[in-house]
Amino acid sequence: MKQKNKDSNTFLKGLPKNIFAGFVVSLIALPLGLGLAIASEAPPISGIIAAVVGGIIVSVLGGSNVTIAGPGNGLVIVVLGAITTLGAGDLYQGYLYTLAAIVMSGILILLLGFLKMGRLADFFPASAIEGMLAAIGLGILSKQFHIMIGHNNASGGILSLLVQIPEAIINLITTGTTSEKIAATIGVLSLLIMIFYSKIRNKYFQLIPAPMWILILTIGFSYVYVGLDIPYPMESRFLVNIPDDIFGSLAFPDFSIMYKSEFLMAVFALTFIASIESLLSIKAVDKLDPESRRSNVNRDLKALGLATTVSGLLGGLNVVTVIARSSVNVNNNATNRSANFFHSLFLVIFILVFQAQLKTIPLAALAAILVFTGYKLATPTTLLKISKIGKEQIFIFLTTLITTLLTNLMTGIGAGILITFIIHVVINRSLSLFISHIFKPNILMFKEPDGGNYYVSIKHFCSFINFYRLKNRLDAIPENENVILDFSMCSFVDHTSFEGVENYVQTFDKKGGSIELVGLDKHDTDSKHPFAIRKMIPSMALKPIENYFTKRQKNIKITAKEYKWNYVPKKNKDTHFLSDFVFFKTRKISYYYNNLFDKNNCKSVFDVEFTEGEFIAKEIVKTTIFHIKLDHKIPVFTLDKEGLLEMIYSLAGFKDITINNHPDFSKRFYLSGENEEEIKSIFTDELILFLESNPYYHIESNGCSIMIFKKERLLSVKEIKAMIYFGEQLYTFLK
Repeated sequence: MKQKNKDSNTFLKGLPKNIFAGFVVSLIALPLGLGLAIASEAPPISGIIAAVVGGIIVSVLGGSNVTIAGPGNGLVIVVLGAITTLGAGDLYQGYLYTLAAIVMSGILILLLGFLKMGRLADFFPASAIEGMLAAIGLGILSKQFHIMIGHNNASGGILSLLVQIPEAIINLITTGTTSEKIAATIGVLSLLIMIFYSKIRNKYFQLIPAPMWILILTIGFSYVYVGLDIPYPMESRFLVNIPDDIFGSLAFPDFSIMYKSEFLMAVFALTFIASIESLLSIKAVDKLDPESRRSNVNRDLKALGLATTVSGLLGGLNVVTVIARSSVNVNNNATNRSANFFHSLFLVIFILVFQAQLKTIPLAALAAILVFTGYKLATPTTLLKISKIGKEQIFIFLTTLITTLLTNLMTGIGAGILITFIIHVVINRSLSLFISHIFKPNILMFKEPDGGNYYVSIKHFCSFINFYRLKNRLDAIPENENVILDFSMCSFVDHTSFEGVENYVQTFDKKGGSIELVGLDKHDTDSKHPFAIRKMIPSMALKPIENYFTKRQKNIKITAKEYKWNYVPKKNKDTHFLSDFVFFKTRKISYYYNNLFDKNNCKSVFDVEFTEGEFIAKEIVKTTIFHIKLDHKIPVFTLDKEGLLEMIYSLAGFKDITINNHPDFSKRFYLSGENEEEIKSIFTDELILFLESNPYYHIESNGCSIMIFKKERLLSVKEIKAMIYFGEQLYTFLK
C-alpha cells in the first residue's frame, strides 16, 4: 500500500513536467506526422492517426519510460514502396492494400513481443545498421528535395531522383511557374530555419521547436494575404490536403490481396523495419533517461504491435518508437509514459481546433523538414565516424548502403550481414572458429566470494552472431555492482559487441556500478578506436602490444602518472625472478607485460601469462602480480586462504603453521614454510590484525622478495590500485 501511495505521489508530482513535455513534443509531432505521411504517398492525416493511437496505447501498455511513439522515418520508403507496388499505379488503392499490410505487421510485432524477441536488434552488425539508416535518409531526401523546390511530380527510384535534382533546380529557375517559385522559396527558407535553429541562443526562441516555427511562419504567411485581401499565390496542389470531416473520411484496409507474394513481402518488410527502428530507438533513449531505467523491450513490442494494428484499421501508418521526438521529451524533463499520452492529446486538439489553418501549410515547408531529417540520417560525418573504427567497417557500411539503394531494405541489410560475416572469417582466417563454436556456451559468470565483483569470462568469439548471450548475462546483474569482463580466452571481438558493451558501461556508471574490460592486451587491431575489431595474437608473435592501447592500458598509464611510477606495456620473457617462488615451481611462465614499477624498480605490478598442466590438460592462465624486492632477508613462506592451495604446498613439503593466540587467523589462513620459528617471529600481532582486516591475497616470500596476487585472472585497474595499497601496507610490516 505504501509503495502504491509513493508511486501515486511521484506520478502527481511529475504531472506538470509531463504535460509540458507532451505539449513540446506535439509541436514537433504535428509537422512530422503530416510530412512523413505525405512522403509515403499516404493521406496527411494517416501520420497523425499513427501518432495519436501510438501515444495512447503505448503510454498505457508499453514497457519503456520516456519514449514517444508515432510514425517513423525508417518506414517512409517501405510504405512508399508498398503503396506504389501494391496499387500498380493507383495510389489510393495501394494505400488501402498497405493499410491491410500494416494491420498484419502489427499482429506480427505483437507476436514477436510474446515470443520475447526484443533481442532481435542484437543480431545485426552496427555498421550495417548505419548503412541501412543512411539509405533511408537518402530515400527520404531524394523525393522530398523535389517537393521542397516545388517539383511535386518527380518520380523514379532513389538514385534516379538524386540525379534529377540539378535538372529540377535549373527547370525551376528557367521555366518554373509562380506557384512553384513561391513553394521553392518557402521550402528553402524552411530548410534554413532547420539548419540554423540550433545556432540561435535566445532561450525564448528555443521554447518553440524549429518545425513548429516553420508552421507558424507559413500559416502566418497565408493570413498576411487574407489581411491584405490578396488572392493566395499558391495552388491547392502545393498545400496540405486535410478532409473537412476527418472522422467521416477515415480509410479502412483492403485485405483482398493478402495471399499474394508482393503483399506478404510488404508485411515482412514493414514488420522488420518497424521492429528494428523501435528496438534501436528504445536502446538509445534508455541511455538518455536521467534515471537510467531499463525498458522492458518485449512489453514495448507488444504495445507497439497492438498500436500498429489499431492504427492500420483506422487508416494510420505503422507505430514505432521514435528517437528524435523521444530526445525532445527527455530534454523537456519528462519523467514517465504520461508525456507520450499528453503528446497525443495535444495532437487531437490541434487537428480539431486548427483544421482550417493546417490546410494552408505548403507541402514544400514539410518537405524541408524531411530533407533535413534525411540529411541527418545520411550525413557524411557518419562515414568519417565509421572510417575511424576500421577500414572493414567502411566496406560493410557501403555494401549495405549501395545494395539498399539498388534493391530494397531487406536485401540491403541481408547483404550487410553476409559481408560482415565474410570479413570476420577473412580477418581470422578461420571459418571453423565461428561454425564450430556458434552453438557452444561461451559465457561463464559468477559472483566472487566475500562480496566481490561479478566476474564474466568470454570464450571463443564475441560478435553480432552471439552477443545476445553476453547481453543476457549482463541484464541479470544489478546495475550498482562492479563487473569484470574478461576477454583473455576470447579469440575475436567485433565492433558491434564493443559498442553494445559500452552501452552497459554507461548505464552501470550512472547507477553507481562499474564494468571494466580486461584481457584484451594480447589482441591485435588495425585502429586506435576503442570499438575497433580485436583478434587474438598467436603466442609466438611477440609484436609490440603498445601500438594500440586498450582502455585498461590507458588507465594503467594514468595510474603510473598518479603514483609517479613508470609503465612499460611490452612483453618481457625474462621471468627468472619469479621462478624461485613455490607457486611457479609446477607452472611454466610464458612472459609478463603491462609492467608498472617505481623509480627504484623495487615495487612492480604486472600481468603474467603462464600454463598449468600438460598435453590435453594444458591450460593458459593470466593473472596480475605485485612483486616487491626487499632490502633484507626474511623467511620463505606462503600465505593463502585456508584450503585453497593446501594440497600444492603440502606436496612441496610445507605444513600449516599455527600462530599461538590467534585461532581465528589459523582457521581462515593457510600459512606454510620451511622455518616455522622464523616465520612466527615476523607474523606479529599487528601484521595478523592487518591481514584479518583486509581482503584475501595470495602472499608468498622467496626470502629476498614477496609476491602478491588476488585471483588467477587479470585485475581491473581499480583492483590493481587496491592491491598496490595492500602491498605497500604489508611492506611496512615486513621491514
